[in-house]
Amino acid sequence: MKTTSPTVLVTGAAKRIGKQTATLLHQNGYNIVVHCNHSTDEADAFVSELNAMRSNSAKRVKADITKLDELQSLADNATAAFGRIDMLVNNASSFYPTPVNDVNEDVWDDLMGTNLKAPFFLIKNLLPELTKNKGNVVNMVDIHADRPLKDYPVYCMAKAGLVMLTKSLSRELAPNIRVNGIAPGAILWHENDLSEQDKKQVLSEIGLARLGSPEDIAEAILYMSKATYVTGQILAVDGGRSINGGSKA
Repeated sequence: MKTTSPTVLVTGAAKRIGKQTATLLHQNGYNIVVHCNHSTDEADAFVSELNAMRSNSAKRVKADITKLDELQSLADNATAAFGRIDMLVNNASSFYPTPVNDVNEDVWDDLMGTNLKAPFFLIKNLLPELTKNKGNVVNMVDIHADRPLKDYPVYCMAKAGLVMLTKSLSRELAPNIRVNGIAPGAILWHENDLSEQDKKQVLSEIGLARLGSPEDIAEAILYMSKATYVTGQILAVDGGRSINGGSKA
């Protein structure tokens, strides 16, 4: 199916920030390729919602982004969905604590795979489309790429690598493709439970004294989609927390 409307692939788009990002880009005229791995029911329901708003404007693709062959299939299937790809949002990510003594090769491969390897190879596999369409990439980084989060060393290393990937590829792929990153702060309390005391500590470190929302991240990504003179930049969306420091979430 060939379309003249711009098309975006959002990885991990069935839930949370990925879903909100896809929703906002859809509202701004994009066709959406919704990627998922395990969350197929949620992804299918979301695609139905988007298609109810605008007919034939969303499709679902499934892939394990830690596997190189599935990354190639993901790129191929995403491109085939609407006949073009104009934007890639590398949102999918594994996130869980890994104290040093608990790290093994499976943990390393998962965290490095989802947070660093997958973004690189997806960009590589989509180069023909992104180049042809003067496209752009937005990588979901993290404020903890600069200020490590205790007990999350492998995750923080992977996100630090993603920062360098963003900056390096912005040079390698210019002038045809823009590559930028969004570094969220405390947006939603993550699934790895924090104590009430820890939550209070996090809020005390945020200049705006509140959590952000998925909408805040989606708005930043929408901005990057339109910012045709911005590349190689990491935009912190954290309520000022990276200025004040912080270590819990």
